[in-house]
Amino acid sequence: MQLPDPLSTLAGSPIQRRFAALIAPKSGPELEAMAAESRALTLRHFGRTIRMFAPLYLSNECINSCKYCGFARENPISRVTLEVDDMAREARHLALEGFRNILLVAGEHPKFVSGGYLEQCVTRLRPDFPAISLEVGPMETAEYIPLVQAGAEGLVVYQETYHRETYAELHTFGPKKDYDWRLACPVRAYDAGFRRIGIGALFGLWHWQEEALALAAHLEFLQKRCWKAQLTVSLPRLRPAAGEFEPRHPLGDRDFVQLLCALRICFPQTGIVLSTRESADFRDAILPLGITMLSAGSHTEPGGYTGVGRDALHQTVRGRSVPLEHPESASATGQFEISDSRPAAEMVTALRRQGYEPVWKDWDQSIITSA
Repeated sequence: MQLPDPLSTLAGSPIQRRFAALIAPKSGPELEAMAAESRALTLRHFGRTIRMFAPLYLSNECINSCKYCGFARENPISRVTLEVDDMAREARHLALEGFRNILLVAGEHPKFVSGGYLEQCVTRLRPDFPAISLEVGPMETAEYIPLVQAGAEGLVVYQETYHRETYAELHTFGPKKDYDWRLACPVRAYDAGFRRIGIGALFGLWHWQEEALALAAHLEFLQKRCWKAQLTVSLPRLRPAAGEFEPRHPLGDRDFVQLLCALRICFPQTGIVLSTRESADFRDAILPLGITMLSAGSHTEPGGYTGVGRDALHQTVRGRSVPLEHPESASATGQFEISDSRPAAEMVTALRRQGYEPVWKDWDQSIITSA
């Protein structure tokens, strides 16, 4: 797979050559050696701490047609966009669980999820959450600036697949069709002032080694271009969702471990995120190999933590709103099924059993404003 511009300038770099060698087929002893090196590097740079976060879904409205996504506009699902007060109730639930690092997630629909709406949400959360990140539709730099000023400090955007032909096939309608616009999103976010930038690929859409090489090139490029930001990388694997899309190129557990170790070895100071897409047993097993950030007790539907927003539910059929058949028993549809359903307290117990300490808060704007 040819790397897209501007990542193509990194083809053949020392990091890319080493990364390519690390994701080549490995024997059992070779993989064990990689795991030992990855574990040692993680302890050296991050100690025995794990940064905890929770996603808070604001809306599952979306104007994009992405064949693999539960929120795709043509899926006949129950949809809602939370009012700001309802969003605050969801956030209070997460705060009581201990979370101070929150990721606001929404489908891409300018009518429902505007910059002004997001700014209201961030402003409302800022007194109680020192770390607020966004995973929403890509914007212009000028549109990001008010969100940063309101208190958002991180932006997460996954390219989904770096294989341009597969990207075009899977994204058939909406602004997400623009591959290059999405690829450049982290740089626009950095230029707007975000201090944390998260990227990733959705594994299962294309061959994992080629996807991984492009992801590593993207990461190396951002290390040079966005050198003041803290970068994180995530390796989500496809999960069951509305639309029933099946992975075309599944990433197996052994290959996942090899990819995780390769990233840690080549990018020793980059944060690596592991979500509840993975099973509890698998998350516990691979935790020491490079993971630095975990979610817990997650819901992927708006109102999933407290049940708010049900009075505004509606269904969409091919992008058109229709009444719900049984509104009294309905709830919003999630983006995908999670695998690890352990609540935060149980996740903390599991971490401490392995000798790790959860970090709920590692940043506060007052550090700067009072300086």
